Amino acid sequence: MASSSLLHSTLPFPSSPNARTRTKPYSPFLNNKKTTTAIVNVIRADKGALQYRKLGDSDLNISEITLGTMTFGQQNTEKEAHEILSYAFDNGINALDTAEAYPVPMRKETQGRTDLYISSWLKSQPRDKIIVATKVLRVDAANIRESVEKSLKRLNTDYIDLLQIHWPDRYVSLFGEFLYDPSKWRESVPFVEQLRALQELIDQGKVRYIGVSNETSYGVMEFVHASKVEGLPKIVSIQNSYSLLVRCKFEIDLVEVCHPNNCNIGLLAYSPLGGGSLTGNYIDIESETAKRGRLNLFPGYMERYKGSATKEATIKYNDVAKKHGLTLVQLALGFARDRPFMTISIIGATSVDQLKEDIDAFLTTERPLPPEVMADIENVFRRYKDPAVL
Repeated sequence: MASSSLLHSTLPFPSSPNARTRTKPYSPFLNNKKTTTAIVNVIRADKGALQYRKLGDSDLNISEITLGTMTFGQQNTEKEAHEILSYAFDNGINALDTAEAYPVPMRKETQGRTDLYISSWLKSQPRDKIIVATKVLRVDAANIRESVEKSLKRLNTDYIDLLQIHWPDRYVSLFGEFLYDPSKWRESVPFVEQLRALQELIDQGKVRYIGVSNETSYGVMEFVHASKVEGLPKIVSIQNSYSLLVRCKFEIDLVEVCHPNNCNIGLLAYSPLGGGSLTGNYIDIESETAKRGRLNLFPGYMERYKGSATKEATIKYNDVAKKHGLTLVQLALGFARDRPFMTISIIGATSVDQLKEDIDAFLTTERPLPPEVMADIENVFRRYKDPAVL
C-alpha cells in the first residue's frame, strides 16, 4: 500500500511538523478517580443532569452525549459552530467527535475545515476538560502517523484523547448493506501493523486511547486478540450506527463481544436519530423542513434512510411517541440512552435550538422509558427490523 493515501495527497495542508514528545496531561477531572467518582455520583443523583460514564478500559469519564461536528464547515459557519460548541459544553457535554474527513459530504475543497473551526474555539477553552475524539481513514503505519500529525496541526493541540479507525481497511458491509458478500473479500492491513503504529503515537504522548468505528465482531475480536498476544494497546471503544432504525448489527452479537465482562468495549452510537429521519421531518417529504434537510440537500447522501420501509417504520414509531405523550425525538433518544450496552450517544446539530431540543429530550424524558413504551417499541421492531437497508 502507498505510504500516502489519496486523501492525504490531495489535501491543501502543509507537511506534518516534526514529531513531538509529551507526557500525558494531568487533569483532576479525568485522572483523579476519587474526585471523578464523587462528581459522577452527584450528577447521577440529579435526574435533570447528564450522566458521565467510563469509556471501556480507559480513564475517560465522558458525558452520555458527545457532540458530533460533521456539519461544521459545510452546513455551519465558524460562528455557528462556536455557538453550538459553547452551548454543548455549557450544558454538561464534555466531549466532541470529529474526523480528518469532515465535514461531510466529503469534498477536497472543504476537507479539514471542521477541525479548523474546532481549533479556533478550543483556544479559549481549558483543554484538559475537553475530550477530543477524531478518526483516521487510511490505516497503514505511514498514513496513521501522517493523519495524526495533520489532525494535531489543524486542531492546534498536542494530543488526541481518543483516536478511532473511521472504518475497517478490509471489506465489510456498511451503510445500508446488511449482508456480508464473500466475493468482496480483499487483502487488508494486518491488525498488528495498525496497533503497532498506534502504539508509537501513544508512546509519544500524541494519542491517549484508541477505538474503532463501523466495525464488526470479527474486527473487534481480532484487535483485542492482537493486543493481548503482542502486548499492544487495546481498543476501548466502538463507534457504530445505532437507533430505532438500525439495531440488528449491534444487538445480534456485538453486544456480547463488547460486554464489560468480555472485551469491555464502550459503544459510541452515531445517528441515534437515523440521520434525522427520527425527527419526523421527512414524513412529509414535500414539506419545507424536509426540503432543507441534509437528506435532500445532498443527493445520494445517507440514501439508506430514504426507502419506503424507513418512512413506514418512522410513522409507526411516531404513533408510539404520540400515544405516550412524547415527541418522536424524545422516544428515539430515550430509547438509545437507556440501552444497557450504551455508553454514549453522538448527537450533531446545525443550530443551537436543535441541540437544545436534543439535550432536553435526554434530560426530561422519563429514565428509563416505562415498560409499556418499550413494549410498543418492540412491537414495531418485530415488524420493521432494520428498515434502513438498501
